[in-house]
Amino acid sequence: MTPSKPHLVRTISEFHQLHELPSPEHPLISIVDYAQMQVSEDPVAVTFGYYSIALKRGVSKLFYGQQEYDFDEGVLYFMAPNQTLRRQASPIETERSGWLLLIHPDFFWNTSLAKSIRQYEFFDYAIHEALFLSEKEETIFNGLIENIRQEYHSNIDAFSKSIIISSIETLLNYANRFYHRQFITREKANHQLLERLETLLNAYFENPEQVANGLPTVQYVADQLHVSSGYLGSLLRNLTGQNTQQHIHDKLIAKAKEKLSTTSLSVSEIAYGLGFEYTQSFSKLFKAKTQVSPVAFRQSFH
Repeated sequence: MTPSKPHLVRTISEFHQLHELPSPEHPLISIVDYAQMQVSEDPVAVTFGYYSIALKRGVSKLFYGQQEYDFDEGVLYFMAPNQTLRRQASPIETERSGWLLLIHPDFFWNTSLAKSIRQYEFFDYAIHEALFLSEKEETIFNGLIENIRQEYHSNIDAFSKSIIISSIETLLNYANRFYHRQFITREKANHQLLERLETLLNAYFENPEQVANGLPTVQYVADQLHVSSGYLGSLLRNLTGQNTQQHIHDKLIAKAKEKLSTTSLSVSEIAYGLGFEYTQSFSKLFKAKTQVSPVAFRQSFH
C-alpha cells in the first residue's frame, strides 16, 4: 500500500506527539531514542519543518523520492526542512536502535550555522545515499550526540547554545570527511556511475528527439542515473574535480568539435543540433571553454 498525501510535521513537539514520546525538553532541539518511538505498521509519508540527522538500525523500509533503503545496518542520513520521507514499516519488528537529532531552523538564528549549514550538501542527498559508518566512526557520532544531550539536559546557561552549536558543527564536519571517505572506498561503484553518465550523455546528444527538448539539465541526468542531483555533484567533484554541469558542457563541446571538424554543417545547424535555442549562446559557451570561436576552430583544420 502506498502512503497517502504527506503529513506535515512543522515542529519538534508535533514529532514527539506523533510518535507518543514525552514532550521535548527544548522546543527547538531534541534527541530521540529510536527504540522508544512508536512506529506505525502502516505506510507513512511525512514532510518535516526542521533538520533531522539520524543514525538508525532496524527493519523499517524508508523511501526518498522513488528510491528505497533498508536500514538493516547502522547508517547516518540527513534531511533538511520541507523534504518528504516515506516510511513503510515491517509488520514484524526486530530490535531497533539508534537516535534522531532534530533541530528547528530557529535554533540556528544568530549563530555560525545560520548560513553555513546550507554548505553541507548531504542534506540534499537521498536516503539511499546515506552515510555508511565504520564502528569507529559510529562511536565518534555517538559521543557528539551524548555531549549535546548532556548539555541541553543540564541547566541552560549563557554558554549552552554555543556549546551545542559547536558540537553540531563538529558532527557535520565529520560527516563531510566520512562522505569523502565513502566516495573513495566505494570507488568501483562510483566509477561505474561515471561510465553510465558518459553513456547517457553520448546517447542524449546522438538522439535528435531528445536534443529537440533542449540541453540536458542536471536534474534530468541525476534522475536518469537514479541518484539525487546533490549526491551526483558531490561524487563527480570528488572523482573528477568537476560538477555535473561541467560534465554536460564538456560532452557538448566534444560533440561540437567533432561536428565542426568532420562535417560541413553551419555553426547554426550544429548549435540547434546540440539543443541550443540560440546560436549566440552556443558560440559564447564554445569560446569560453576553448578560447576560440566555433568558426576559428573549424578554420584551424583547413
